[in-house]
Amino acid sequence: MTEKEEKYFLVRSDILPESMKKTIEAKELIERGKVDSVFEAVKRVDLSRSAFYKYKDAVFPFQAMVKERMITLFFHLEDQAGSLSQLLATVAQAGGNILTIHQTIPLHGKANVTISLNTVAMNIEIEKLIQKLKSLDFVDKVEILSSGA
Repeated sequence: MTEKEEKYFLVRSDILPESMKKTIEAKELIERGKVDSVFEAVKRVDLSRSAFYKYKDAVFPFQAMVKERMITLFFHLEDQAGSLSQLLATVAQAGGNILTIHQTIPLHGKANVTISLNTVAMNIEIEKLIQKLKSLDFVDKVEILSSGA
C-alpha cells in the first residue's frame, strides 16, 4: 500500500468556508485550555462535531505551519548532583532535540547552563516546556536567549 501524498496550499481566510474557520477557532480554544472538551469547543463556536472532525486535521493557522525551529535557553541552577541530567531528560521527554549544551563551573552552589534545541519534534508547546523546567526544584531561573528558524 502506498502512502497518500499530502499537498498544502496557502489560502486567504476570507474565502474559506465558515466551518473551516470555526474549526480553527475550536482547535485554538482546546489548545489554549479555554475549554475542557471538543463538545464544549464546538458549542462555543457554533459548529457541528462532525464538521470539526472532518476538518480538524486539515486546517491550520499559518503561524502553526511556520513554527519556530530553534530556541536557546539560559538556566540559573542550584549545584546538585544529577540536576543537569534531570534538566536534559525533561527536554527530551518533550521531544526537544538538544543541539548544544554549555555549563559554567559551579560557584557558590550555583551554575549557569545554556542549551540550544530544535523544537520541530516537540510534543508540547515551548511555553509548557519552560513551565515544566521552572518547576524543577533546582532551577532558579529560565530565560529565552533567542528563538528562530
